[in-house]
Amino acid sequence: MSELSARNKKCTDPTPFDRYKVPPKQNFFLMPLIWLYCFFATRSGHLKIHRKNMEGLKPPFIVFGSHHAWMDFYVTPLALFPHRANYVSEMEGFEFFGEWAYRQIGCLGTRKFVNDIALVRNIKRCMERKGIVVIYPEARYANVGTSSELPASVGKLAKNLGVPVVCINMRGNYIQSPIWNTRKRRQARLDAEIVQLITPERLKEMTHEQVTQAISEYLTYDDYAYQLERKIKIDVPWRAEGLHEVLYRCPECSSDFTMHSEGADIFCEKCGNRVTMNEYGQLVKGAEPYKFNHIPDWYEWERECVIGEIERGEYCLDAQVHVESLPGAKCFLDCGEGHLTHDMDGFTLTFTDFGDKEPKTLHFSPASMTSVHTEYNYRGRGVCITLSTLDCTYFLFPLTPGFNPTRIQFAAEYLHKLSSGQKGA
Repeated sequence: MSELSARNKKCTDPTPFDRYKVPPKQNFFLMPLIWLYCFFATRSGHLKIHRKNMEGLKPPFIVFGSHHAWMDFYVTPLALFPHRANYVSEMEGFEFFGEWAYRQIGCLGTRKFVNDIALVRNIKRCMERKGIVVIYPEARYANVGTSSELPASVGKLAKNLGVPVVCINMRGNYIQSPIWNTRKRRQARLDAEIVQLITPERLKEMTHEQVTQAISEYLTYDDYAYQLERKIKIDVPWRAEGLHEVLYRCPECSSDFTMHSEGADIFCEKCGNRVTMNEYGQLVKGAEPYKFNHIPDWYEWERECVIGEIERGEYCLDAQVHVESLPGAKCFLDCGEGHLTHDMDGFTLTFTDFGDKEPKTLHFSPASMTSVHTEYNYRGRGVCITLSTLDCTYFLFPLTPGFNPTRIQFAAEYLHKLSSGQKGA
C-alpha cells in the first residue's frame, strides 16, 4: 500500500486550507535549531555564501530565490542569518510536516500556478510587521539545472510592496540532488550569492517589466555549466539513472518516450542510440562529445519539438489518470480514476471528487496557467503533474502510456504564451 493511500484510510477531512490566516513569524526559540540543522545539512557540500550590497540592510525586504532542489530550503536560512523569515510554500509541506509545525517555521501556504490574492495580503502583512518573505518564483525544482522563465507578477509584487528587493542565486544544489533522481551526490559543491538587487528608491523609477527583467537576469543559472567550470567530479556509477524522464525524446530516431537510463548511460530502446553522462555532467558517445553534449541543449530541443507540434495542430494529450486531491493541510483524498485532456483549449479534467456521487469537469485555460508543476517520482509513486484551484490541488498519476510531465510542461508554457500574445518570446 502506498504512503498516500495509507494516509487516506486514516483521514477523510476535505476542509480547505485557510489561506487568509495570518502567518506567524518563525518561532524565535526554534531558530538556533533551524540554523544548526541547515549548517549540518549543507556541510557535505562545503557551502560558500557570498554577500553583496547587504551591509546595514534591515527588514522589511522581499527575497526572490532560484529554485534547484530541496537543498534550497537549507541554504536560504544560512544566507539570511541572523534574520528570521517567512517562506512561501506549497501545500504538500503542510500535509507532510503538519500545519502547526510548518507555520512555526514561518511558512505561508499557497498553490502553484494560481493567482492567490490571499497570499499577497499575507505577504503585505509580513512587510508591515517589518519581516522578510522568501519566494521561489520558478515554483518548481529545476528539471535540467537551468532557470525557468519568471512570470510578470514577480515585478508587479515587488513594485506593490515598495521594499528592498533581495535575490539569492544558488549553485550546485541541483547537481547534488536532481529532481529526476534525488539520491545525494556528495561530491557536489554548493555556492550561493545573496545581493540587495534593487533599493526602494530605484524601485520607484522602474516599471514592473524592468523589475521582472532585472530579477530574471540575476536568477539565471546553469548547474551543468557550473559543474564543468568548477571541474566538479561526480563519479557515482548511477549518475544518469532517471535522466530519461526529462530527456524523453530520442535525437536520432525522433521517437517519444523510448528513452531509458541505467547506470551512467541514457539510451533509446527503439533505435539503440546510447550516450554516457561523464563525470563532469557532459554527454559523450564513446570518446567523443555527443551532439547534445550539454544536457540543457537536448532539453531545449525537445521544447522546440513540442512547439512545432502545437503550431502544426498536432499536440494533444488524452489520458486516464489516478486523481488524489489535497484540499487542506491534513491529508490526500483518493478520488479514483479520471480523464485528462490537454490541447489548445487547455486542461480538462473529468473525475468524481471525494465525497461526490456524480462526476464533474474542471477546465484550466492556457491564459490562467504560466506553467504546470511536474514530478518524476512523487513520494515513490512515479511521475505526475498537479493542477490547482484556489482551494484544492489535484495530483494526477498516469494510467495510460504517452504521459510525460516534461512534454506537458513545455506545451502548457507555450500555450500560455500564445494565449497572452507572447508567441516567439
